Amino acid sequence: MRNFSYDGKWQKLLTPAIVELLTCVHEYKGAQVILSETKAEVLNMLAEVARIQSTEASNRIEGILVSDERLKKLVMDKTTPVTLSEQEIAGYRDVLATIQESYEYIPFKPNIILQLHAELYKFSGQGVGGRYKNADNVVSQENENINNHISFAPVAACKTPIAMDELCKAYSDAVEVGGIDPLLAIPMCVLDFLCIHPFGDGNGRMSRLITLLLLYRAGYFVGKFISIEKLIEDSEQTYYEALNSSSNGWLEGCNDYAPFVRYTLGIVAAAYRKLNEHICDISRENLSKPDRVRKIIKSNYGKITKSEIMQRFRDISQVTVQRALNELIKNGDIIKIGGGRYTSYVWNRDKEQKEQTNDNR
Repeated sequence: MRNFSYDGKWQKLLTPAIVELLTCVHEYKGAQVILSETKAEVLNMLAEVARIQSTEASNRIEGILVSDERLKKLVMDKTTPVTLSEQEIAGYRDVLATIQESYEYIPFKPNIILQLHAELYKFSGQGVGGRYKNADNVVSQENENINNHISFAPVAACKTPIAMDELCKAYSDAVEVGGIDPLLAIPMCVLDFLCIHPFGDGNGRMSRLITLLLLYRAGYFVGKFISIEKLIEDSEQTYYEALNSSSNGWLEGCNDYAPFVRYTLGIVAAAYRKLNEHICDISRENLSKPDRVRKIIKSNYGKITKSEIMQRFRDISQVTVQRALNELIKNGDIIKIGGGRYTSYVWNRDKEQKEQTNDNR
């Protein structure tokens, strides 16, 4: 059986790149006081968007898809799941909510992981939730849209319960006794979980939920307001490359955690950057919503799309953004480029320069 202890392993991760990321995330955590100074309605809006994005992205990575309309109703708990995809999405919604609301009371223990997995599949009625795999499996991941392939043999089914016991103990010993920085221990633990592959199905989604749980318990709450799952989906190729690199030689105990640790820290740092950007954008000055749209286009040197504007201003509806864009086009303040899904906008600096020239005469 593989040795799960992190003693002597985490020190090897302290490369300049990883130390820089650790410092960055620590600084962001230290500045989390900005959350307490932010209006409740702003945080609630960010959290609502993050819940939808997290539920959609984590399931979409696994090929589980529903329409945008159904997704929003499911996440808001305003409809009953009908299809298998909807049932799995509703399960993820509930586990995510449980973690966000009660993380302080959810220790990282085998029985808790089994309970969360049972909740993930509670709508399916297939009896697969809350049970470790009962047959050996091979992890094989190929995606026609991603030039990457992962294939390895995880822990045997008969050894899975023991492996999970040892994994949970190793993590607890690392952060509670060994004093290892949780930001190092969390991605190491999640990689080990993925390599154990304890369930017949749902391992990927459970790994992302465990990531959030452990981050919350360590005091890193950014995932509540910025979807970490969405950031993973947006960098899916890099995710699988890191997973592939770090899982190589895992069963023999000679794998390198660094690629997966570096990737995970990069995702957490990116989430904090986005959170700061959104809060600053929303809180900056007392501008109307159309004026905020105007300002972000003007300050952007290059093209910007409507979806990018909405990503920056999550409290502004699509209708309001489009109305502001139409008015800016009508006034000649911005230039529309392309059409359809490829439409983008740039600030009309020629007009601005002419107006400044006329003002100086």
